Amino acid sequence: MQYSHTDAELLQQPIGYWSWAAYKSVVDRIRAALSGIGTTQPQWWVLAQVANADRVKTRDEVSRLLRNYLGAGPEIMESEIDTTISQGWITEDAAGRLSLTADGRAFYDRAAAVQDELRAERHAGIPDEEYLITLKVLQRFIHNTGGQAWHH
Repeated sequence: MQYSHTDAELLQQPIGYWSWAAYKSVVDRIRAALSGIGTTQPQWWVLAQVANADRVKTRDEVSRLLRNYLGAGPEIMESEIDTTISQGWITEDAAGRLSLTADGRAFYDRAAAVQDELRAERHAGIPDEEYLITLKVLQRFIHNTGGQAWHH
């Protein structure tokens, strides 16, 4: 690949622009791929939380955890949980506990395979050491600007 600027010029480039451009590119690609199999990124988050939980989670637990992802908010997450239920991927009992259905497991496995392909695509040519440094640098930018971010 060809970089946009020389190393000296890149050192003068604004992190705000490049972190936004990376965010937009990655999220747009994920959302397009998931849309191609009939789901949204927030629905994927819900499926992943239920499918990978070490214990049964309630709707409230899943919603509270996910509502801050990419600024989704509680209304969107509640709606997306409802959609995973109406799609037949997840059931909710009277106590609000969410469980994956057989169809949900099959769909989750399909979506997880797409996510694995997307991760491989994103990480092509990027050694783990560089990825680790990138995340630490981004977290330092967040810290230095008084921001807060946490991803489980």
